[in-house]
Amino acid sequence: MTSEVDLIPAPRAIEGPMRCGVLFDEDTTLWAAPGTEGTERWLRSTLGAALGLPLRPGTEDARDCVRLCLDDSLEPEAYRLSVIATWGVEIGGGGPAGVFWGAQTLRQLLGPEAFRRAPVRPGIRYGIPHQIIEDAPRFRWRGLMLDVARHFMPKEGVLRYLDLMAAHKLNVFHFHLTDDQGWRIQIERHPRLTEVGSWRARTKFGHRASPLWEEKPRGGYYTQDDIREIVAYAAARHITVVPEIDVPGHSQAAIAAYPELGNTDVMDTTSLSVWDTWGISPNVLAPTDNTLRFYEGVFEEVLALFPSEFIHVGGDECPKDQWRASPAAQARMKELGLADEDELQSWFIRHFAKWLSARGRRLIGWDEILEGGLAEGAAVSSWRGYGGGIAAARAGHDVVMCPEQHVYLDHRQADGADEPVPIGYVRTLEDVYRFEPVPPELDASEAGQVLGTQANVWTEVMEDHARVDYQAFPRLAAFAEVAWSALPAPEQRDFAGFEHRMAAHYRRLDALGVAYRPPAGPLPWQRRPGVPGRPLDGPPPNR
Repeated sequence: MTSEVDLIPAPRAIEGPMRCGVLFDEDTTLWAAPGTEGTERWLRSTLGAALGLPLRPGTEDARDCVRLCLDDSLEPEAYRLSVIATWGVEIGGGGPAGVFWGAQTLRQLLGPEAFRRAPVRPGIRYGIPHQIIEDAPRFRWRGLMLDVARHFMPKEGVLRYLDLMAAHKLNVFHFHLTDDQGWRIQIERHPRLTEVGSWRARTKFGHRASPLWEEKPRGGYYTQDDIREIVAYAAARHITVVPEIDVPGHSQAAIAAYPELGNTDVMDTTSLSVWDTWGISPNVLAPTDNTLRFYEGVFEEVLALFPSEFIHVGGDECPKDQWRASPAAQARMKELGLADEDELQSWFIRHFAKWLSARGRRLIGWDEILEGGLAEGAAVSSWRGYGGGIAAARAGHDVVMCPEQHVYLDHRQADGADEPVPIGYVRTLEDVYRFEPVPPELDASEAGQVLGTQANVWTEVMEDHARVDYQAFPRLAAFAEVAWSALPAPEQRDFAGFEHRMAAHYRRLDALGVAYRPPAGPLPWQRRPGVPGRPLDGPPPNR
C-alpha cells in the first residue's frame, strides 16, 4: 500500500487519505463508460496481469467496482480519482487521456507489485486508502527524445520505453530516426537508405577522442510495419510519436546510400560510408532540386506512418564549409538572392515548412532553424540554452524547452571517477528537479508559446538499453514531475520530499526492471573503466 506522498509526479490536490479504504481482489469488477475502453483494456492487460486479478466486467453500481467515466467539467488530460470506502474506485477524466493518467496513479497506489508482468503473491488482497485525488498537467508537451541513430534500439526496447513514459505521464515521444551514424526507418522508394545507410562497419567506443573501437558492424532499422506498431502502441497510451528526419546536416548515412545527395563538386561522395565516429560530419546535403524531391518522397512515406501534428526536421549543426566551397551551392544562393549560407539553410528549412503546411502538418526543428529567418508556423526545440526559445516565443512561434545544460540526460550524474563514460556537466537528480522550463524573461503572452518541455537522450556512449536506463533514470522521474506538476519556483521546491517519494518509486523501477543509477552511485557492472568521456567542470552556463 502506498501513501499519498509517494506519488510521482506529484498530483495537484489530495483529500485524505483515511485509514479505511477499498480492497482489490478477485471479486473486484470493472465498469467502463463509452470513450474509456482503451483504459479498460490497459487495466485488464497490465494491472490485472500484474496482480493476477481478472477485473471482470461489472455494473456501474456494483460495490468495490472500478468505474471509468468521462467528465466534461475537466480539461482533456485532467482526472479525478476517488477511492471511497465501502463503495469503490472511480476515475473520471476530461477525456480518454485523463482517464488513462488516472489509471496510472491507481497503479502507483497499489504498490510495486502492480508494476510487474505476473503476480508474485497470488491471492493477496491489495488495499487502497480512502482518498480523492484531483490532478492535471502543467504542460501539453511532456516529451522524451530517444536517439536510435547512434545506437539502434530494437523495437521491443522502444515499446518498453513507451511503457516507461506512460508510467510517468509523459506524452510525446520524439523519435530521432536519422543521423550521420545510421538511417533507421524503411523508405520503400529509396531502399538503399536502410540497405546501406542503416549499418556501419565499426563503432567508436567512448567519446569521439577515445582510441577504442568496437570492430564489428552495428546497426538495424525499423520496417514500416514496425513503425505502425510503435505508433499504435504509443497511441493506446496517449503518447504522440514525433519523428525526426534530420536535414540538411547530420546526413552522411543518407549520402553514403545515395551519393548524389551530397556536394559532389567539392568531394567524391561515392567514397563515403556510414560514419563510424561521433561529432558533426562535414558532409551535408546539396541544396539542389534533386535533394528536395528526394526528401519530399521520404516525407511522403513518413507522413503516411506518423499522424502527429509536428514533424521534426532537425536543422541543427549543419557545417557550411562544403556550401562555401561548392560552385553549385554558390550559384544556387545567387539564383535565390540569398546573402549567405545561413540564409541557404533557412531556404532549405522553409521549403519543408511550406511543404508540410500544405499537407496539414507543422515543422519543428532545433533552434538553429532560427538562423536566417524562421518559417511561419514553425516551432522550435530550444536546445542551446534558453536563448533560442526566448527569441522564438517573442516572435510568436511555439517552443519546446529542452536546454542542453539542464535536460540532456547523456550528461553525467556525478563527478566521481566511477561514472561510466562521463559526458558534459554534472546534472544531478536535484539539478533536474529544479529545472524550470519557462524562463522569467518571458511575459505571460510569450510564456503561452511554450508548449512544454522535453528531456533528450543522445546515445553516442550508450551501447545498449541498460546504459540508456542508467542515464535516463532516476532523472527522468524528476523531469516528469517538472513537466506535469504545478511546482513552485526552483529554489522553493521540496527536493527532500521528492527524495522521500523516490524511495517508493525505486521499488516500482525495480519491478519494471529499470537499470537506474542507484543514489549511492553506479554498481560495479554499470561502470566503464578505461573508456574515456568528455567531462566539463564547473556549473553549466544558465543560458
